[in-house]
Amino acid sequence: MKAVLDHVGIAVKDLPAALAFYRDALGLEIEAPEEVESERVRAHFVPVGESKLELLEATAPESPIAKYVGKRGPGLHHITLRVEDIHAALSQLKARGARLIDDQPRPGAEDALVAFVHPASAHGVLVELKQSGLVVRQAHHERGHAPTLTRSTRPPPSPARSAHDERDQAPPLTLSPSKGERVDRVQRFALGDMELISLCDGFFGLDGGTMFGVVPKAMWSRHAPADEHNRITLALRPLIVRGARTMIIDAGLGDKESGKFHQRYAVDRTRNLDHTLAEAGLSPEDIDIVLASHLHLGHAGGFTVRDAGGRVRPRFPRARYVVRRGEWVDATHPHERNRASYLADNYLPLAEAGVLQLVDDDQTIMPGVKVRRTGGHTMHHQMALIESGGKTAAFVADLMPTTAHAPDQWIMGYDLYPMDTLGAKQRFATEAVAKNVLVFFAHDPAVAAGYIRESDGKRSVVPAIG
Repeated sequence: MKAVLDHVGIAVKDLPAALAFYRDALGLEIEAPEEVESERVRAHFVPVGESKLELLEATAPESPIAKYVGKRGPGLHHITLRVEDIHAALSQLKARGARLIDDQPRPGAEDALVAFVHPASAHGVLVELKQSGLVVRQAHHERGHAPTLTRSTRPPPSPARSAHDERDQAPPLTLSPSKGERVDRVQRFALGDMELISLCDGFFGLDGGTMFGVVPKAMWSRHAPADEHNRITLALRPLIVRGARTMIIDAGLGDKESGKFHQRYAVDRTRNLDHTLAEAGLSPEDIDIVLASHLHLGHAGGFTVRDAGGRVRPRFPRARYVVRRGEWVDATHPHERNRASYLADNYLPLAEAGVLQLVDDDQTIMPGVKVRRTGGHTMHHQMALIESGGKTAAFVADLMPTTAHAPDQWIMGYDLYPMDTLGAKQRFATEAVAKNVLVFFAHDPAVAAGYIRESDGKRSVVPAIG
């Protein structure tokens, strides 16, 4: 039996005090909490290298954690060891006379099977054995059983669990909110001397099959439930970068389109860019630079507005608009394959107003912000890399539109050059893991930003809290 440390469970009585130590004093990242209703407990995971700490907070007096704290006080509750085959591990422990709390494994969080070893056999420590859910599906299948799934809302562990075949692997659930939940609040992140502010221009719907390309609906629908028209909910998340100047990257869908358009695309802009920009303490006049990842309607729609007289004009009156020259050429010369994604009112008025700046190569747009061509989605699609204080963030736009698109083969059917997407995604993911890059997702309905993790070739996203 080979076991590795998955996490250490710590029972806490005063969560704010615990967070003040682990988050504020030690500077550790705290993941979004998970409510485990059956145990009346709230779990807060704290990544520390290859493993995690799990801060366990009771949510009701009858919670086992409440009873534990009442009897013994706060402190170490258990350690969790991850094993490849939990059945074999339990058999080995039984053969060696270990006292078990669970003779047979039972379903646990994160698609796992778990079993507890009595402290009497572990020198006073409660030990949890855990086999990850993706491996569980394989083990059940090999034993001739129908595979079973138990989905948790806990963010994925770091590193991600391995699977027997990536082609059959749905990406680990990465959304801390429940499936289908929308998050439209302003979220702020510090990056060295810069402030990054994720805004929201509302939500819209696109065909789920097209959003996930060759991935079967049975797999993608676990992460993105579809409506009766097979549309999934997507967010519109522009990003503010405040440094030497104030920049906005992309600007959502905007409000120039017709009611028929809104109905077709299930547009919900009840809360939109005007609201979230104001909540961030900014106005359109405060923006110095508008940077386009590309000129599709969900990214460039908010670049312009229609005034009371019906004239379309730039939305940000003081800004220069930076667009890749090749993208501009494609947008102004659309063909049958991309015509529906390019709406001229979103970008032609920029040239007419004299505020358009075309760039030809990867370059620095303002101190700390540079663009990198990825191609794939469009020939000249680009991402933005933001660096300050030795830290890096990236606005990846439609290279990885949602957290579910992190694995290699989860590529949109909308992408004109999918093999370019694949190559760019692989290169970026390697960099993102190595540098612990904070990645901003333009269309994820629940997660604005997160960190890519990879283990045994399997990729997942740990949400960041802003």
